[in-house]
Amino acid sequence: MDLKKIIGLCVTLAVTIFIWAVPTSFFGIDALTPVQQRVIALFVMAALLWIFEPIPNWTTSLLVIVLSLLTVSNKGIGIFCTPDAGELVVYTKIMSSFADPVVMLFLGGFVLAIMASKYGLDVTLARLLLKPFGKKPKMVLLGFLIVIAIFSMFMSNTATAAMMLAFLAPVLAVLPSDDKGKIGLSLAIPVAANLGGIGTPIGTPPNATAVKFLTEAGCDVTFGAWAIRMIPFVIIMILFAWVVLQILFPFKSKEVVLDIKESDRKTDWKTYVVWVTFIGTILLWATEQWTKINSNVVALIPLAVLTCCGIFTKDDIKEINWTVLWLVAGGFALGTDLQGTGLAKVLINAIPFGEMGVIAVIMIAGVVCYFLSNFISNSATAALLIPILIVIAEAMGDPSAASYETFMSVGGTQAMISFIAVCASIAMLFPISTPPNAIASSTGLVETKEMTKIGLIVGVVGFILGYFWLTKLFPFEVAEKVVETAAATL
Repeated sequence: MDLKKIIGLCVTLAVTIFIWAVPTSFFGIDALTPVQQRVIALFVMAALLWIFEPIPNWTTSLLVIVLSLLTVSNKGIGIFCTPDAGELVVYTKIMSSFADPVVMLFLGGFVLAIMASKYGLDVTLARLLLKPFGKKPKMVLLGFLIVIAIFSMFMSNTATAAMMLAFLAPVLAVLPSDDKGKIGLSLAIPVAANLGGIGTPIGTPPNATAVKFLTEAGCDVTFGAWAIRMIPFVIIMILFAWVVLQILFPFKSKEVVLDIKESDRKTDWKTYVVWVTFIGTILLWATEQWTKINSNVVALIPLAVLTCCGIFTKDDIKEINWTVLWLVAGGFALGTDLQGTGLAKVLINAIPFGEMGVIAVIMIAGVVCYFLSNFISNSATAALLIPILIVIAEAMGDPSAASYETFMSVGGTQAMISFIAVCASIAMLFPISTPPNAIASSTGLVETKEMTKIGLIVGVVGFILGYFWLTKLFPFEVAEKVVETAAATL
């Protein structure tokens, strides 16, 4: 272990022990329990270990799960896990992080990627999708960003990322090992998947949550109005990310030529089964809103089909990137701790939204949403925050309230809640922040500090642009008028 990692490990241990040992009163939150304090310590420990990387990322996740079981679960160490310490997490919920539905989606995605590579589908599809963007590396990068973003608007961003991993492999294979552009291409997966999902109400769960609560509050948001308002924002952010990725990870190669020899494997019935299974899985992912089959369930279909046909064998199982599955499981365990101990609600309720000005409420709520979404599911974050903020928004939007004019001048309830949905989607600092981030990490080319760097830049710009875009530049009223005008014209 080099000196830098030793220092990082020492800093992590010192900060974690301090947060663990200080009195709960140190945090200034009256309702904070010792168990919740331990969860805060685990959060800080995990974040620092993921940033400094003195140990592998997946090892940190396993450590988080074990420490959670020992210190905050109902089957942990007796002197720590007592009823007096606070609400404990059911230990089976922590252990079930290893078999979370999203982990199963990853598993299915890896199976598709392995089979695509084995039977040459990845090369064929990569050539087909990237052909319009030519051979210049920067245009290939733009191609990946655009294709991933478009897919993510209509299907699960995790499913999109898992699918695109197969297309990315042959492109990475033809670039030199010392070409930094490979890192940029790998990071294009999470950046485009996370940003693309913002474009439509069905693109990501926080959007659906926002639309649901807005509708219940009497602020109907049509699919067209959301898309017309958000897709331009996505386009701007994708172009910005394209420029930043080129600056941070410049290409050494002048061309990306997929000059890969055709496989000697003869086209047999197995090849056709793989093709049909691959295409069928993607179609089911893309049509989830019509078939009602959850994307996590769909991900297991190729595993069942290909194993039953004897195409995916026990030797192929060894090629699955199990470290990534464990890495994701650690992130889910943290989310379980946060919610199971009641810490998430305590932190949100500790913020005196009712005493703040309109702009302060929107900005602080956005920051809280962004922070939480980097550690727990963005769906869970939106589900926690939006119901509370809807109540606050209705109070501020009351014509008799002193805040009414200011609140309406920044777009009202629709702007506030849609901004929170955006903040949930732009959170991408760590491999555990979103499943697409973990998929990028699975390439083995991306260090956490590099992911954090691009995630922070895109996140900050997305936060600032999102606020002004939704409150000043493109209010929902304008979007609705555009939709009405277009409908009348047609």
